[in-house]
Amino acid sequence: MPQEEILGTIDGSTSMKCTPGWAYPLGVSDVENGINFSIFLHEVLRCVFDNQSFCRLQSEKSDDGMVEIMLDTLKNRTGDIWHICVEDLPRCGVLYGYRFDGLREWKKGHRFDSNNILLDPYAKLVESRRNFGDVTNKASKFLGTYDFSSPPFDWGAGYKHPNLPENNLFIYEMNVLSYTVDESSGLDPSIRGSYIGVIEKIPHLLELGVNAIELLPVFEFDEFEFQRRPNPRDHLVNTWGYSTINFFSPMGRYASDGGGPLAASYEFKQMVKALYHAAVQVILDVVFNHTNEADDQYPFTTSFRGIDNKVYYMVDGNGELLNFSGCGNTLNCNHPVVMELVLDSLRHWVNEYHVDGFRFDLASVLCWGVDGNPLSAPPIVKAIAKDAVLSRCKIIAEPWDCGGLYLVGRFPNWDRWAEWNGKYCDDIRRFIKGDQGMKGSLATRLAGSADLYKVNKRKPYHSVNFVIAHDGFTLYDLVSYNFKHNDANGEGGNDGSNDNLSWNCGCEGETTDVNIIALRSRQMKNFHLALMISQGTPMMLMGDEYGHTRYGNNNSYGHDNAINYFQWGQQEAKRSGHFRFFKEMAKFCQKHPILRHENFLDKKDVTWHEDRWDNHESNFLAFMLHDKNLGEDIYVAFNAHDYFVEATLPSAPARKHWHRVVDTNLESPHDFVPEGVNGIGKRYNVAPYSSILLKAKH
Repeated sequence: MPQEEILGTIDGSTSMKCTPGWAYPLGVSDVENGINFSIFLHEVLRCVFDNQSFCRLQSEKSDDGMVEIMLDTLKNRTGDIWHICVEDLPRCGVLYGYRFDGLREWKKGHRFDSNNILLDPYAKLVESRRNFGDVTNKASKFLGTYDFSSPPFDWGAGYKHPNLPENNLFIYEMNVLSYTVDESSGLDPSIRGSYIGVIEKIPHLLELGVNAIELLPVFEFDEFEFQRRPNPRDHLVNTWGYSTINFFSPMGRYASDGGGPLAASYEFKQMVKALYHAAVQVILDVVFNHTNEADDQYPFTTSFRGIDNKVYYMVDGNGELLNFSGCGNTLNCNHPVVMELVLDSLRHWVNEYHVDGFRFDLASVLCWGVDGNPLSAPPIVKAIAKDAVLSRCKIIAEPWDCGGLYLVGRFPNWDRWAEWNGKYCDDIRRFIKGDQGMKGSLATRLAGSADLYKVNKRKPYHSVNFVIAHDGFTLYDLVSYNFKHNDANGEGGNDGSNDNLSWNCGCEGETTDVNIIALRSRQMKNFHLALMISQGTPMMLMGDEYGHTRYGNNNSYGHDNAINYFQWGQQEAKRSGHFRFFKEMAKFCQKHPILRHENFLDKKDVTWHEDRWDNHESNFLAFMLHDKNLGEDIYVAFNAHDYFVEATLPSAPARKHWHRVVDTNLESPHDFVPEGVNGIGKRYNVAPYSSILLKAKH
């Protein structure tokens, strides 16, 4: 054993017995003779500990009650890993951070400042303010902490992952906070907006028919990041969470009743366990393209920037931060140190929290080399695809970034990566709203986007199909607004996309015109029908099942209010109409495997009832999916004209007849009849801006 050294005291009384410690694992670990701390760094550092009460930290007595230990280059350094083992620290409840110093050479990419106490990149838990949006603690610190005293989480004897096949997923994109924080949730105030709140509302997910949730970021982030200085956005509160502080710790303010990081960790596991018991998989939206530390003009140094800016971030030849993320900095993911950080983080969430997969925000950032040039085979992307621990995980790329790498259908994949199919979204929107010349594109997207994904061993389910996602219009707003209305965001309307491919159906925003209201209802059902019968993996946005509106705001990341909150009262009001259509569509799809082919369609699987593909003015498309096993073929037709189209129906399979399941032109409950309506003749008059689905039955 290394020789013991007394390096400091706490409160001038208790001795801190320290040994050199071990280089691995990085972060904090419980070892036989103490607590081991390990961190990557080229330069010199000091460890800072605080075992005082939380109120001392919350009163912002920054260094008061802390003890600092200067590490020795000869004793506490192995390569570029610094380490120390402290014997006298409690096994939980200690807050810790690091001071770093080094070369003050800006043009070489260094950003050292020994005045900052920095968060350990490998901290598994982060202590800060306890309640989301607590304005009395805007300036609270972010410090690492740990817990080696609690017993292991009990996952239960009968616990197992749902392990659903990828071609059977129906993904629901949602935000933990916004899902239950509104008073209309009916939950006790102590659990609104929390992981426990999600558990309470699992029955809604099951009724809707989703079997996977994709959670907007749940890594620790600072909701008050826009309020650090006077600026046009200093009224906003980061509600979506795309501004990571630490990649290992669950968001502490999603714990119930201000419980803090230990409670957050425990309750996140409770949530996952409850979801798995309900056969719902958990996919995390992860942000490895940038961090909260912003740019060089208005930096907020909490961790990486002050540890080794040139390693963790991409910089140009003048030491300036590159900005492929649009958020001021770009994580240097193909640097070996950062690549290992990313992999360790993902493995941690799989091993410790049992999550099923990850959606990578602005994933094209992962395709930039350390020299700022794009890579055709990025090491980090390949490593994620090939990693043994991640082998059972769903991995989904958002295949674009703000640096110009639009890689839809071309994202490096090793036959493992799925993609958010942005071309699907655009083409479906264009056809349904009545743009001409889109019939062929619609057919391609409905059939699984073989033009993009029929390469090597890729499958239709590698296309994550969506019409709506968290950024952009909600489904209701897509059919209610021609233009974005983002004045409340404080950026003069310059934020958010200008090209939404939306149509307001005749009036901008809210209206009392019954014809426009009815048309909007049809269009929302048309979009959902198209989504659910498309080959591939469908994804919908939280709130679209009742027609949530953000009143035309297509970039509502900073609104901690009803613009983003799930409105449970509205959901209840739409239960027998709009919501019923959505849930019945999900049930229908689950019962009909021909809507979820594992392989791409061939001529035996589908018949397109179209012989004029080159007719630019035609906005009508009909096709039939063939059921080779039961003969329960499905006929679907979309009419995006402003007039009726009389469709000649094909013959149903032998000894069967067509039954109408869906006609979006009809009012509920006739718009969706699960058992089907008999008596369909040889022709069907498809109403303007509507769609139908027929099923062959005895």
